[in-house]
Amino acid sequence: MPLPPAPTKRAALLSPEDYHLKAVADETPAPATVPAPAAPAATAQTTGRSRTRTALPKTETAPAATPAPARGRRHGAESGGKTSRRKPEDAPARAQAVMEATVAAPAPVPARRKAASTRSAGQGPARLFVLDTNVLLHDPMSLFRFEEHDIFLPMIVLEELDGHKKGMTEVARNGRQTSRNLDALAAQAGGDMAKGLKLSATGHHAARGLLFFQTEPLLNDLPASLPQGKADNQILGVVHALRQKHQDREVILVSKDINMRVKARALGLAAEDYENDKTLDDGELLYSGALALPQDFWTRQSKTIESWQSGSHTFYRVSGPAVGQFHINQFVYFEAPGEPSLYARVTEIRDKTAVLKTLKDYTHLKNAVWGVTSRNREQNFALNLLMDPEIDFVTLAGTAGTGKTLMALASGLTQVLDERRYTEIIMTRATVSVGEDIGFLPGTEEEKMGPWMGALDDNLEFLAKGDVGGAGEWGRAATNELIRSRIKVKSMNFMRGRTFMNKYVIIDEAQNLTPKQMKTLITRAGPGTKIICMGNLAQIDTPYLTEGSSGLTYAVDRFKGWPHGGHITLARGERSRLADFASEVL
Repeated sequence: MPLPPAPTKRAALLSPEDYHLKAVADETPAPATVPAPAAPAATAQTTGRSRTRTALPKTETAPAATPAPARGRRHGAESGGKTSRRKPEDAPARAQAVMEATVAAPAPVPARRKAASTRSAGQGPARLFVLDTNVLLHDPMSLFRFEEHDIFLPMIVLEELDGHKKGMTEVARNGRQTSRNLDALAAQAGGDMAKGLKLSATGHHAARGLLFFQTEPLLNDLPASLPQGKADNQILGVVHALRQKHQDREVILVSKDINMRVKARALGLAAEDYENDKTLDDGELLYSGALALPQDFWTRQSKTIESWQSGSHTFYRVSGPAVGQFHINQFVYFEAPGEPSLYARVTEIRDKTAVLKTLKDYTHLKNAVWGVTSRNREQNFALNLLMDPEIDFVTLAGTAGTGKTLMALASGLTQVLDERRYTEIIMTRATVSVGEDIGFLPGTEEEKMGPWMGALDDNLEFLAKGDVGGAGEWGRAATNELIRSRIKVKSMNFMRGRTFMNKYVIIDEAQNLTPKQMKTLITRAGPGTKIICMGNLAQIDTPYLTEGSSGLTYAVDRFKGWPHGGHITLARGERSRLADFASEVL
């Protein structure tokens, strides 16, 4: 048998150590005849990170009677190259000697493998993230979002978490959840916290790093002009001290506070925003819900297209490269001068073929919804979603004056009062002030929500006027009373635990909701309920919320392609020429 034994890895996966062992083995001449020993002299085990050697006791592998000159002859054979004097009975000793000489001279370990061995020793990877308090209050699960990197929590962060644990606000709930996560990690560790806690101990296997707490005072030499009693400056001091203490590692501050990051960079410290909660890096990448077909679409489909009629709708089965861009319930349109236009919705995608279904034309007065007709292409798409009983979830995005609230209310009144598809309309919105808060509001829940529902009153006034016509004041008053009796205004603060059955739910100003709040509201839907989320991503008033991390963006991206959900981005404003011009230039 060749000496030493061949590695257990395949040739394509040999590490530098294995190549070194192979080179040593190639330089060592094999004996003329080697009989098989009764027991193996040694067993070499090759792993992905290190090479260990497990040897049996010498009494089993090398008998005591083996003379010492055998090893001397082996050394002489390596230097002189003579093998004629070797005896077959010395083969086990020679095998043991070759293995010892090979394993005793390990190959140099590259830097990448050194980092891996350091990680296994518990010192962590090269990057150490120091979390600000606002990151934990924004996302309690942020502790487990940094993959293989380590996390450090200063003591002042724990103090600030303790100060935010009381109350019923979203921030207070996040603070309590963060404290529970930290307590669970500490309970699983049970050892010295100074060595770090494994973030994967509570089942979050994607987090492969360690969590470190500040267990001792850290000295720093920040400028004396910074007030030492301020929490932000204490965190900056911790980051500065950690960078001096761990000069071989990259220490980074993670904060949602822009001023905090600016101060850190002014002091020469690395600082980043917490971006794991962002659904999209760029708001321009948001799914629009509509797709323009290429100009040569019908030319390519002329030989393979299938069409059939079902009721008032025409269906087309198409194929080709454009199908790869389709999503279920996505609107496609074809507009070309001199050719017939097509406005359809994708209803089925199978392999490389898709089925398109033509739309109902809500631009015509005979298809008016509570007296409202669509004025542009996107509004027609939106009304097709709002009036379809098979669509349970609709998201509408667009700038001010695009008709989001008006179309949602008109569709709701038609399906509640005329078609009796739903029992009532429930309307709610995020109560985030644009300017200074005016204080507590008197009255019941609906009376308190009254000032926030100005858009509802404005649109109801328009819809009631158009419906009554010449019925006079009594008819208008009766209609308003009927409409008001079927519309309930609810506060989002009391939605948890509720179940809406056969309701038409409108969530206005959804761009101010966080993904967690959006999930809480959507999961209230019971059997036969339809939810409409509307918002303008350019008018976000919630602190620390951006277009990429908004709950509306989150819902649009997650429900994309669901057979019972649809989205459309309204592009053109129809409120007035003044509002349209202001949206463009201001």
